Amino acid sequence: MTTRNLRCATTAGLSRAVRALAREHALDPAVRARLVLSAAEAAGAALRAGRETGLAWAYDPAEGLLTVALRTPGDTGPGAAGDTGPVVADLPMAPDEVTEGEVVWRLPASPPSGTADEASDENALAAEELRAVVAATDALTSEHRRLKDELAETNSGVLALYVQLDERDKQLRTAHGQTLRELEDALRPAPIKADGLELAVHYEPAGTDAPTGGDLYDWFVLPDGTVHITIVDALGHGVTSTRSALNVTHAVRTLALEGHRLESIVGRTDEILRPFDRSVMATVQLARIDPATGELWLANGSHPPALLLRRDGTARYLEARGRGIGFPLPGSETPLTERLAPGDLLLLYTDGLTESRRDPIEGEKRLIEAAHKHLQSPTEEVPGAIAEDMHTVILHPDDTLALAVRLTGQ
Repeated sequence: MTTRNLRCATTAGLSRAVRALAREHALDPAVRARLVLSAAEAAGAALRAGRETGLAWAYDPAEGLLTVALRTPGDTGPGAAGDTGPVVADLPMAPDEVTEGEVVWRLPASPPSGTADEASDENALAAEELRAVVAATDALTSEHRRLKDELAETNSGVLALYVQLDERDKQLRTAHGQTLRELEDALRPAPIKADGLELAVHYEPAGTDAPTGGDLYDWFVLPDGTVHITIVDALGHGVTSTRSALNVTHAVRTLALEGHRLESIVGRTDEILRPFDRSVMATVQLARIDPATGELWLANGSHPPALLLRRDGTARYLEARGRGIGFPLPGSETPLTERLAPGDLLLLYTDGLTESRRDPIEGEKRLIEAAHKHLQSPTEEVPGAIAEDMHTVILHPDDTLALAVRLTGQ
């Protein structure tokens, strides 16, 4: 491998020399153009300062590589203050090696053709290089246009897919919502008609991802004409607690229809369910109302007390004693009795209504205020309106059930 050297004092001379050796080794005109521009830019500072630049090149036939080295002897290296050495940042052709005062390129090339010294039209060679660069640019532009078209087509396909997915998502949400409504309807007992009584209920789950929970109610008319109401709050949230609450309400309904005394139903329900599911824990409130006389009986199993709001605004919590399903010594003590007058409002609820701010005492005070506010509202609006007032601030989300009973006397 023979190294050849040349000294250049001007940019034009350096460009001619690089162009000649590139042509001698049959470099592609586009590659030749980039090499010529890179050499001129790298040596430009030194040449403008009047310093000669050395150009050396050698061909390695074993590897088919042409090594081109640009040297500015005596320079301290690029980047120094006041330096006139080679400038290599952002060259059209990135160098393979940069040392102090030297820039080196290594290019795949053909063996020398022996045409380096032939007189060639410099303008013709420059024009050839320009055409090659323009052709490469046109090819890049065409490729860019093709990729842009493909991207637009891909984006269109992705957009169509998003539209399909969004439509599918809407269909799934609609079906999901319909299923949930059907499930809630299945859990909700059928409305009852009892002359002299108006009943209304409001239910709100702890979260939209679990639209069912452990707060359930049941109501039905007994053979003697009295209305039975069951309020259950099973431990936990979601479908598991719903199953526990359903088991409790079904057992209570069966016992009530069989004629068991009110005070025995909670304890008997625990006995029935214990062999099947020892994990069931639930508070229970049982109410029995005679629409004809207004007489009220309450049995409790660890449940929050009912609120009685008289027509004249007098409010009182009805504390009946007892322990819930799954609690130690489950059962109810002697039922609490009271007599409702026309216009009186009885509110049965679960602790999600009064403990949303974690303070049950403060919640009971606010519940009386909310009940007073809506005492004259239509019965069907009362539970939801009270729940809305109680949940202006929620620090402890929980399933909420509110059931209102009003004696009309008609």
